[in-house]
Amino acid sequence: MAKPLTDSEKRKQISVRGLAGLGDVAEVRKSFNRHLHFTLVKDRNVATPRDYFFALAHTVRDHLVGRWIRTQQHYYERDPKRIYYLSLEFYMGRTLQNTMVNLGLQNACDEAIYQLGLDLEELEEIEEDAGLGNGGLGRLAACFLDSMATLGLAAYGYGIRYEFGIFNQKIVNGWQVEEADDWLRYGNPWEKARPEYMLPVHFYGRVEHTPDGVKWLDTQVVLAMPYDTPVPGYKNNTVNTMRLWSAKAPNDFKLQDFNVGDYIEAVLDRNLAENISRVLYPNDNFFEGKELRLKQEYFVVAATLQDIIRRFKSSKFGCRDPVRTCFETFPDKVAIQLNDTHPALSIPELMRILVDVEKVDWDKTCAYTNHTVLPEALERWPVSMFEKLLPRHLEIIYAINQRHLDHVAALFPGDVDRLRRMSVIEEGDCKRINMAHLCVIGSHAVNGVARIHSEIVKQSVFKDFYELEPEKFQNKTNGITPRRWLLLCNPGLADTIVEKIGEEFLTDLSQLKKLLPLVSDEVFIRDVAKVKQENKLKFSAFLEKEYKVKINPSSMFDVHVKRIHEYKRQLLNCLHVVTLYNRIKRDPAKAFVPRTVMIGGKAAPGYHMAKLIIKLVTSIGDVVNHDPVVGDRLKVIFLENYRVSLAEKVIPAADLSQQISTAGTEASGTGNMKFMLNGALTIGTMDGANVEMAEEAGAENLFIFGLRVEDVEALDRKGYNAREYYDHLPELKQAVDQISSGFFSPKEPDCFKDIVNMLMHHDRFKVFADYEAYMQCQAQVDQLYRNPKEWTKKVIRNIACSGKFSSDRTITEYAREIWGVEPSDLQIPPPNIPRD
Repeated sequence: MAKPLTDSEKRKQISVRGLAGLGDVAEVRKSFNRHLHFTLVKDRNVATPRDYFFALAHTVRDHLVGRWIRTQQHYYERDPKRIYYLSLEFYMGRTLQNTMVNLGLQNACDEAIYQLGLDLEELEEIEEDAGLGNGGLGRLAACFLDSMATLGLAAYGYGIRYEFGIFNQKIVNGWQVEEADDWLRYGNPWEKARPEYMLPVHFYGRVEHTPDGVKWLDTQVVLAMPYDTPVPGYKNNTVNTMRLWSAKAPNDFKLQDFNVGDYIEAVLDRNLAENISRVLYPNDNFFEGKELRLKQEYFVVAATLQDIIRRFKSSKFGCRDPVRTCFETFPDKVAIQLNDTHPALSIPELMRILVDVEKVDWDKTCAYTNHTVLPEALERWPVSMFEKLLPRHLEIIYAINQRHLDHVAALFPGDVDRLRRMSVIEEGDCKRINMAHLCVIGSHAVNGVARIHSEIVKQSVFKDFYELEPEKFQNKTNGITPRRWLLLCNPGLADTIVEKIGEEFLTDLSQLKKLLPLVSDEVFIRDVAKVKQENKLKFSAFLEKEYKVKINPSSMFDVHVKRIHEYKRQLLNCLHVVTLYNRIKRDPAKAFVPRTVMIGGKAAPGYHMAKLIIKLVTSIGDVVNHDPVVGDRLKVIFLENYRVSLAEKVIPAADLSQQISTAGTEASGTGNMKFMLNGALTIGTMDGANVEMAEEAGAENLFIFGLRVEDVEALDRKGYNAREYYDHLPELKQAVDQISSGFFSPKEPDCFKDIVNMLMHHDRFKVFADYEAYMQCQAQVDQLYRNPKEWTKKVIRNIACSGKFSSDRTITEYAREIWGVEPSDLQIPPPNIPRD
């Protein structure tokens, strides 16, 4: 089989980035050499690969800075309404290649680096992922920043600069082991510290009501130090800002202890303040009510709102003096989007600033995006924790709640049960604050992230609130940026598309519809299939190098990558694999479609069942991969340490994308969109954005199976009995018995008893109920895969119909329907052209 082209060789043939001009190449080389010269200290003449990476990163950054300054000047001159996207997670991945793509520099850098005898791809691999997120929610925030810059919106991302991001996952004896992700160890070439904008954040203390108003006194202060990262739009010279806060102890922190002689202790205690930005909580769709987490949530909100108000008041470039003193225009100039409930404290904090500090009335500037319907994910903080940590905010939340309940009581007199259901304060053994209720009450807009999810939000999660204010509720189906998730990670496919329909689809993904007439075009079918095969060859070589396992590149690449969670049903996939294995063993002479099943994802460190699921996948792999009867017809690989940079490799190579959550549990999913855009077919339930994907491409072009939301509800009412399925489906029984008996864990026969016990007796996600439909659907997958031409036709149809799932479309809807701003295709002149 032909050796796959490297990305570098592919880029040499590619039109999509425009050919690099010789002047550009010379300039990049000169700049690179200059940076390399100044990064090498006198006594070290030999450059390491990391030195080369930093020299290139700084070279690319030079192209950003002028555009960055000019963009901010432009905003101050026009004074547009500014968008503030608040998120405790930004899962950015790597920045170098994305910046080169968005600035149109990739070819020039590639050629310059090649002329210097280096390999661009090797340098790109040196960069650490910025893993400041767990999964979908944090990656969505990153895609949104890209789209906001590309659409010319005056937008800012605000979050925390975690010293340690999502842990690195190692698999040891089949089990997940966590390692700290020291991503800043070698420095971060993309960030700029801004100590001149450092701000105080207050905790603890007491509240005093005086004739002059309310005072929050005797607080403990932590300083928030901002670090700015440029966010370039695609080829429009707009560079927005992501500002991440880092916690610093003030100089006098606890140094009163110094007076009694314990100076060392006092200095050591500074760590307590700085711990706030030390580490990302590694939970996805799960609430952990730790005081440090509440501190993180308030820290980002308090620092950000001070910054927002400073910028609102000054609104002149380089000017710190207040220009505006009246807050009447605040909602016209500021839009704050809360990415889930984590920044919910923006609501009482903004009220505190306006009422206590600025002495003006309160208004609704916030909008809230809900990301989950799982009850264990809802944030419900103990009142006692608030009382200690944020006493003034507790008073404000009580006041907000009282006003809200008075309103409800007036509309529904005597309906005590409704008041209880709609209160922000939940009574019980431990009084709690329901942060989602606070968000709904304190926001002017509430949205879900896929049509089916937004309906569930209205009909169940916030039913009472929807009845009260239906006009507040909206849907904004998620999207992904086609720059990173097509142009950057799949240059071969991007170029094949460009040859047919031009480049416009990169900023208007709906243009992919122009590919529909080519669904039966023999040449195009061949080209698309060839790109996929090259991607598979390349990924096979990567797996062989990393995992020392020989992959059959003509096998179906069946990929299931996402956080490990019971509701995402990696266990259903495992049962399919075990059943396939048993069928091959039963009838080894039969012709089977060869499959390489890849499952990847991280488990929250405290989530026992998720960790056990990883152990099961690796154990099944150990048995299947070493069985000579099976040969290369079935392989099972657990992809270790799944992250953005690994997603960029595996998604372009996938044939089949598994999106198999129980209907009604996955809010949207965005991985499903990435696979669709990159030419994988989806096997999935009618859940999240799968529903809209099936609508766009036609359900017959996806492999849809299983219970619908209404079936799940009906099964809940009737009572789900796993044993019925176990007793009636012999292949299911065999698979479960093998897992139970220790067939896959001979040294520890009881290893998986907790999994089997859960599946048999308390499976909230009804794995067995969908098993039979899933197996039948997988048989249809096999049947189609045997006909490569028909398979590729469906692939082309999926790519052509994936235009809706661009984050540009999503952000345009947010801009017009929630933030009240209009996207702009205005090109800011580049730094080398004088401004008017």
